[in-house]
Amino acid sequence: MAGEKDAHREPVTLTEEQAKRMLADMNEVIRAGEEMRKLRAEMVKLFADLGWTQDRIARLTEMSQPAVSKQVMKYRTGEPLPPTTLSLDQCDVPWLEGRLWGLAEEISENHDGARCTRYLHALARGKKRFTPPNVDELRRLVEEDLMMHRTEMPSGYRSAYDEISRGLDIPARVTATGSASVRRALACRLQRDRLKDDR
Repeated sequence: MAGEKDAHREPVTLTEEQAKRMLADMNEVIRAGEEMRKLRAEMVKLFADLGWTQDRIARLTEMSQPAVSKQVMKYRTGEPLPPTTLSLDQCDVPWLEGRLWGLAEEISENHDGARCTRYLHALARGKKRFTPPNVDELRRLVEEDLMMHRTEMPSGYRSAYDEISRGLDIPARVTATGSASVRRALACRLQRDRLKDDR
């Protein structure tokens, strides 16, 4: 009897391994939150460089006007960026990665059981980053989804993927100005809008 009680005794303290497992998901969410805050700050700079008013930026970002003003003043000390071209046919790697991301999001939202869905969630949570191996894995999953759902998907999905894939296979020797994360976010949005328009 005494032996049985000892066998089921509660642990006195957490092990380092238990603490690590508990904190792993929290750390991912915190990291993703920090990255999103940084991206939002960079987008505020982009909008200010486009000449948008602080009130307009505050409304779109759901930030307070004083918070936007503080962000804008912080970036005013630097040189304004050259205007960003909002055309899908740009060939720098972050832009192509953003297009792939947008295509994957469209597939995930419109096709139940899409293979790329879990990977997209990992990217959104900060568990995965846009490293070359992770981009290759996302490409592989998108390719599988395109094959599995080819009869249901608009032809524009395959055309976009082929164009993105060619660009990533043979990267052009171009360096675009501006933050890679901002370029990815812009390309993702533009790609999604184009795919919606082509449906």
